[in-house]
Order: sequence, then C-alpha cells, then structure tokens
Amino acid sequence: MLTQKIQIEQIKALKSGDKPKLATLRYILAQLQNKRIAKQAELTKDEEIAVLKKIAKELKESIDSFEKGKRLDLVDQSKKQLTIVSSYLPPELSDEELKKEIEKIIQTNQEIYQKNRQAIIGIVMKQLKSKADSLRIMSILRSIINNKH
Repeated sequence: MLTQKIQIEQIKALKSGDKPKLATLRYILAQLQNKRIAKQAELTKDEEIAVLKKIAKELKESIDSFEKGKRLDLVDQSKKQLTIVSSYLPPELSDEELKKEIEKIIQTNQEIYQKNRQAIIGIVMKQLKSKADSLRIMSILRSIINNKH
C-alpha cells in the first residue's frame, strides 16, 4: 500500500540526508497514522489518498496565504512539499475523461437522474472523488446538468 511506499522513501531520504523531503514524509506518515488510529483499523487505498489530498489542499492554501503575505521563502518551501505530496497521488483525469465518466454515471443512474437531478451529485462525487479534484467534478457536472435542461 501507499504507507509502505512512503516508509521506504523515508528511509532513503534519511540515508541521503534530504532533510526537507524527510520532514515532509514524516508529516505524511504522521497524518496517515492519526487517521488509522481514529478509524481503529487499517486504511484502504482510497482513505490513504484522501489523507494525501487533504495535505495537498492545506499546502495549496498555505502557498496562497504566504504569497499574499509576501513570504517567498515559505512559498518556496511549501511548493517543494506540495511536489513531494503530489508525487504519491494518482494522476487526475483530464477534463474530457472526467466528462465521459460523469456522463457514464448519469446514464447508469438514469432513473434517479430523471426524478432528481441533484441526487446524482452525491453518486458522481462518491465514485470520482479519488480520480479528480471535487471542484473540477462539480464544475463539469453543473455544465452537463445545465446543458440537458
């Protein structure tokens, strides 16, 4: 699983003396451990990815804040951390692939979609949240729903 891969990378970073990468990997592992303790069971791959996405989101927000505060040293540090975290996330679907997936889900759940267009949002989000950013999913889903009116 992902945790083991990160643990191996942590050992490599420790041996090579890459302190920034080591600190980031330790933080990721601590967050995964916290989630595992809260759940009181091993994490699934989707849960591990959710933890990494949360860390990535926090880093993006930090970068924005640091840029507004003109703290370029912290911007640079956070961008490096984001690069490390992102390297463990699966690649996101392109907009075109995402649109096809959403249309396929709508087609599969046509009866629900006909009764209540808003109900499809939960189904789409649940199935695609690990494949793309939720804001992108919602944006494409809204455009599809609005075009089918």
